[in-house]
Amino acid sequence: MWQKLPLLVWLIIVWGALWQDFSAGNLIFGAAIALIVSQIFYLPPIELSGRFNPVHAVGMMLWFIGQVTVASFQVLFWAIVKGPKIRNAVVAVPLRSPSDLLMTAVGHVLSLIPGSLVVEVDRGRATLYVHAMNVQTPADAAKVRSDVQGFEARLIQVMGTREELAALNAERAGGPMVSHAERLDAGTSVAPESSSSAGSGADNDAGEKP
Repeated sequence: MWQKLPLLVWLIIVWGALWQDFSAGNLIFGAAIALIVSQIFYLPPIELSGRFNPVHAVGMMLWFIGQVTVASFQVLFWAIVKGPKIRNAVVAVPLRSPSDLLMTAVGHVLSLIPGSLVVEVDRGRATLYVHAMNVQTPADAAKVRSDVQGFEARLIQVMGTREELAALNAERAGGPMVSHAERLDAGTSVAPESSSSAGSGADNDAGEKP
């Protein structure tokens, strides 16, 4: 019950906002509806990492604003210069973390950036399928994959688990980037100390669909 408390509170707030009525009676009725919905429609509990870094959170917000600004001008340029000749692709992006919260956050933020949209999620393998604009070569697809994984790294710095943060620090110190899908294939549940190069592993698991 306590695991569902954040969800119930959020549903009650949404109920009040939809009706534009935050009176006690309406919120009590909304709480009853939220309880019924949470019992009938099962949702997996959101597991929080227990850590939050406000400094990295501010940095990520500034990065996001910059990405939206740059991407808006890029899409405008492509629309004017290339028009219907532009080539798009769906790129499979394996993530490091199997966390539902991180996958959801990455997917939602990507969909808010012009030119990118998450069209499918493989929750079991923590893989996002991202529709990206102006992807003409395998190198372009690799850049899309790298950019998405770079954003995931920012989120891990903000609210990832201590184990995920330690693996990320090891990666930045020269270690390989090991995705959750690679760990599943290797039969391990935590990030190993050593693995094959991220380029070969990610490229085998994640291709692009023009």
